[in-house]
Amino acid sequence: MNELEAISARHSVRQYLEKPIENDVRQKLQAVVDEANREGGLSMQLLFDEPKCFDNLIAHYGSFRNVSNYLAIVGADTPDLDRKAGYYGEKVVLAAQMMGLNSCWVAMSHGKTKARIEKGERLAIVIALGYGATQGRPHKSKPLEKLYSTDLASQDQIPQWFMDGMKAAQLAPTAINQQKFRFTLANGQVSATTGAGPCANIDLGIASYHFEVASGHKVG
Repeated sequence: MNELEAISARHSVRQYLEKPIENDVRQKLQAVVDEANREGGLSMQLLFDEPKCFDNLIAHYGSFRNVSNYLAIVGADTPDLDRKAGYYGEKVVLAAQMMGLNSCWVAMSHGKTKARIEKGERLAIVIALGYGATQGRPHKSKPLEKLYSTDLASQDQIPQWFMDGMKAAQLAPTAINQQKFRFTLANGQVSATTGAGPCANIDLGIASYHFEVASGHKVG
């Protein structure tokens, strides 16, 4: 499985098997996190065999079960942290999917994490990880045409790489399926913005990563 296949295969999973993640898988996943931290200037931390973060009423209300492993996305508390959290967090999520793991982005339905948060840093979001009781199911998406705009005169002029990127962005998980992001192709360059909403900039980062994987073009 490659990243593009992982984008299609991966769905949010809240209930997990009581099955530990093997040491070799932990090491491989840690290597991905280390690389993403270097690239993004983040302090993402993998925590294994730590069930207390999801052992509370909020998590149970959110239907989480047997979550003992998670990724805490921590970084300098700057205006771009949330978008970087989404972008690099999804890099880890897709790597986990390719290793046979399942995942779920969790903004509020968790307790206190054991992540180290230094002065000037902030916890952006948490990602549950493990072997899912199921593989999840696809989420509903907005029609593709509502997620982008271009400066081209007709649909026929839109390059295939852009449409490939948009189809992958359409599959990006977003908070309460809000899909507030919008991509723009103008003068051959791609940019992306988002509206207001919970975790909107995290969602934008996730969608941007999907777009880049599928299209081979950077998002501004």
